[in-house]
Amino acid sequence: MSAILLKRAACFCALLNCVAGQAAIVFDRFSAYHHIQVLDERGVRTLSFNGSMETRMSLANPRQGHFEYTEYFQMPWLWNHDIKRVLMAGLGGGSTQRAYQHYYTNVVVDTVELDPVVVSVARTYFGVIETPRHRIHTDDARVFLRRTTNTYDVILMDAYATTRYGSSLPPHLTTREFFTAVRERLTTNGVIAYNVIGRTAGWRANIVGALYRTMNDVFPRVYLFPAKESQNVVLLATVSAERFDAGRLQREAATLLRSGTVKLATFSARLTSFMNNPPPASAQSPVLTDDHAPIESLLAGEGPPR
Repeated sequence: MSAILLKRAACFCALLNCVAGQAAIVFDRFSAYHHIQVLDERGVRTLSFNGSMETRMSLANPRQGHFEYTEYFQMPWLWNHDIKRVLMAGLGGGSTQRAYQHYYTNVVVDTVELDPVVVSVARTYFGVIETPRHRIHTDDARVFLRRTTNTYDVILMDAYATTRYGSSLPPHLTTREFFTAVRERLTTNGVIAYNVIGRTAGWRANIVGALYRTMNDVFPRVYLFPAKESQNVVLLATVSAERFDAGRLQREAATLLRSGTVKLATFSARLTSFMNNPPPASAQSPVLTDDHAPIESLLAGEGPPR
């Protein structure tokens, strides 16, 4: 058995031991895309795809318990103070959608989710609801972008597939052609924020570097927000070519908080993760295209984070 398979088997056994010892499985099913489980443990509900944690939610307060990286999906407000329409690819347990519905009552969110079982689970176990301000579309995100005539102030990307290397980015949602389609659907002051599982240096840095370089090939500015509590980096690209630094972000945040436009308690604290320089791996990472998006090759040989 290969080292990669041994590591995946060990992770799966660890998950089973955790479940047997403390967590209760409240949902367990194989869909066309994932092995989906919902686990309850110590007042926290977790959505798992193939043993990888996708969403966390406090059962006592659904707006708490989420993964830190989801809060970086609120950073686009720093570049656009008048967000009205948001598109999000990937539903999971709806942490980001729940936050937008609570904090931004004038914003309309369209969610695109490929797996209908995930949509059902989100509704039943995570309290995700559709309203005139939140619509769910069961579709591929790239197909949806091609068909829609809507334009968006913000596009959020949190869509993942499962490969032999674990959670991985769907290649067709990583390419220069895809980001060109994204840019065409963004408004003049539009922003895209893209969650990547990895680090700016070390584990999965090649994926982060490749995404950065590809986005930078389409958008004039790309920034990074590495999470401190998990192995996630949110890359943020803007249609505007105006360059932001840490001081500018602090001033924009102060204005947003003072006006009540943004109410997230940890908003200012998240600014400390801001990076406006390229990640080291981008120097040797490829620009991903429809003809050449070697996502699995970039993951090959990379063990778990240390």
